[in-house]
Amino acid sequence: MARFFKPQKRKVTDTKHKEITLSRLDHLGAGIGHLDRKPVFVDGGLPGEKVVVQLTEEKKQYARAKLIKCLTRSDARIAPQCPLYAECGGCNLQHLSHDGQIAAKQQSLSELMGKFAKAGQIEQVAPIVSQPWGYRRCARFSLMPMGKGLVMGFRKKQSKDIVNVEQCPVLAQSLNALLSPLREMLLLLQGKKHLGHVELVEADNGRVVLIRHLQAFSDQDMTVLKQFADQHQVMLYLAPTADTVESLTEDRPHYMLDGLTLSFSPKDFIQVNRAVNEQMVAQAIDWLAVTPQDRVLDLFCGLGNFSLPLAKQANALVGVEGIDEMVHRASENAANNQLHNAAFYQANLEDDVTAMPWAQEKFNKILLDPARAGAAGVMEHVVKLHPERVVYVSCNPATLARDSQVLLAHGYQLEKLGMMDMFPHTGHLESMALFVKP
Repeated sequence: MARFFKPQKRKVTDTKHKEITLSRLDHLGAGIGHLDRKPVFVDGGLPGEKVVVQLTEEKKQYARAKLIKCLTRSDARIAPQCPLYAECGGCNLQHLSHDGQIAAKQQSLSELMGKFAKAGQIEQVAPIVSQPWGYRRCARFSLMPMGKGLVMGFRKKQSKDIVNVEQCPVLAQSLNALLSPLREMLLLLQGKKHLGHVELVEADNGRVVLIRHLQAFSDQDMTVLKQFADQHQVMLYLAPTADTVESLTEDRPHYMLDGLTLSFSPKDFIQVNRAVNEQMVAQAIDWLAVTPQDRVLDLFCGLGNFSLPLAKQANALVGVEGIDEMVHRASENAANNQLHNAAFYQANLEDDVTAMPWAQEKFNKILLDPARAGAAGVMEHVVKLHPERVVYVSCNPATLARDSQVLLAHGYQLEKLGMMDMFPHTGHLESMALFVKP
């Protein structure tokens, strides 16, 4: 029997203005209300507000909407400090007081852990916080030549276009001071149309500038770049490819942590908020209750941000990381700090790691600090090691809740849970959980 194609009728989103009342924020900072029992996510809306919205996307299970007007305003709503807030995609919670942001993130964390990890009623410890402005010690700026000028800034909200940024209130002041002379220098380059982006880092021994460029610089441009580095005393790096970094200066950036010196490359991941990072590492050591008898395993160890302070307290420390270069950096940092009880290995933690040499060793305490995708691939091996304590540091509460189910199913108890305000004025939620085997 012949079958004929019958096109599906395309559903048209109802764009008529509608009134809804928002009840809470989701874990990315959008207000949530309901229309016909369907959740509607509204960027810029706050709990308790009655708002007029226009649907921009409608799915079977949810909808998204644009905020048109607030009919009743939350007491926690404030005027954004940044004049570019309405268009810049860097921050999405400047309209909510800092105390309100912390409370909303704590609520979101509790709800996710309670619902998906089935962890019951959870009382959180006091959040780790810092100054809400000028906290970012690193940032990436997109570049776009425009006529005789140069647009340098961040992506617009829900767009690939760039917002031109002269000053950023969440960026460290020493980096803000560099924006104007950096822009002027880039405009002098003959190869400015081949620029990709620039990355700025405030290291503890100076400022770092990394320039991504798509074609080699001329000799004249190289002279301009070196003069800029000398004049402004910056450590200048070039990135001719996504994986290549070339230094034009002799100094190497580092940051201090717990009396240790951690060197890094400008393309390495480091925590953007120095004050929160220091408190976070101290809390992780405290929750693990590390003693000189302990053998500690640090999974997703990076360049040793947790590993090296842990090694100071433990009998032995093993760090595992997926990126070879970061493993080398962690090993080098351990050696430079005379921490001879720390060893580092490369492994894809999404694969079966049971045959790895380090996986045959015994560890009584484990720390995990995975990327947003979480640690699903290694959780079963974690429980097979039978650690007394597990500290899970997360930048995504959804994957923390998912991965926690493995520990809870094997008899671990969630003893402590806390939010860390690593990224004020954004919906990003950093958290830490302690699991203990009774």
